[in-house]
Amino acid sequence: MTDTPASFRLHPGSPDSPVILHVPHSARAIPADVRAGIVPDDRALALELDRITDAHTAEIAAGAAAAARLTPWRFVNRLSRLVVDPERFPDEREEMLAAGMGAVYTRTTHREELRPAGFDGRSLLDRYFRPYAEAVTAAVAERIEAVGRAVIVDVHSYPTKALPHELHGGGPRPPICLGTDPFHTPAALLDAAQQAFGGFGGTGLDSPFAGTYVPLRYYGKAANVSALMVEIRRDLYMAEPGGPAGPGLGALADALADLVDRVSA
Repeated sequence: MTDTPASFRLHPGSPDSPVILHVPHSARAIPADVRAGIVPDDRALALELDRITDAHTAEIAAGAAAAARLTPWRFVNRLSRLVVDPERFPDEREEMLAAGMGAVYTRTTHREELRPAGFDGRSLLDRYFRPYAEAVTAAVAERIEAVGRAVIVDVHSYPTKALPHELHGGGPRPPICLGTDPFHTPAALLDAAQQAFGGFGGTGLDSPFAGTYVPLRYYGKAANVSALMVEIRRDLYMAEPGGPAGPGLGALADALADLVDRVSA
């Protein structure tokens, strides 16, 4: 577990592209001083990272960017979500607080101790969460200024079998789960995703994971910011829980590129 030069990176795309591929959970890196506040030993932590990391999703997004006719922008988290989870609300609005997994996790996927009782996560929010949120907001603002709109496509993966921390793990677990928002996911965007990912055995909506990521400046206010979450079941492209990628990765990258092309027109 070592420090990284920056906690996130915006990979430039075409000046004319409205699309931002957001990859928040693909990394495993944990800075040394943050690691010091995490309870499990190195072996247990490695297993937790296998379970919680959306492995190889950064590679899927990179492959899609290379294959798309109009290169999308890519905003990639370079640190593990065990540092902070940039997609959580940083306050009591976050339902995953019930599982000890707000913006700063205190419990593991198996509801065991990750950080000590009473841990104060405010310094992590100041150091990592808020700069990340500000940078994503700026990236969206730049797309709006450049082309008049922004399309955020969240790239995630999820395990074939539900983990104990999942609050809604009892529902369907389709090959591709599409997370939607009633305001920010227009029918055309959802239809484009269903067509692009139609060859993987089926798509489902908002189960086992629902919703989309939109910066709070725009959430529920800006109709020119659309968003969709793409959750890929991990058995389509990798050995679980944290193994290498398989041949399915390339096909998924091509499907994501197809979605990018459909919504860029």
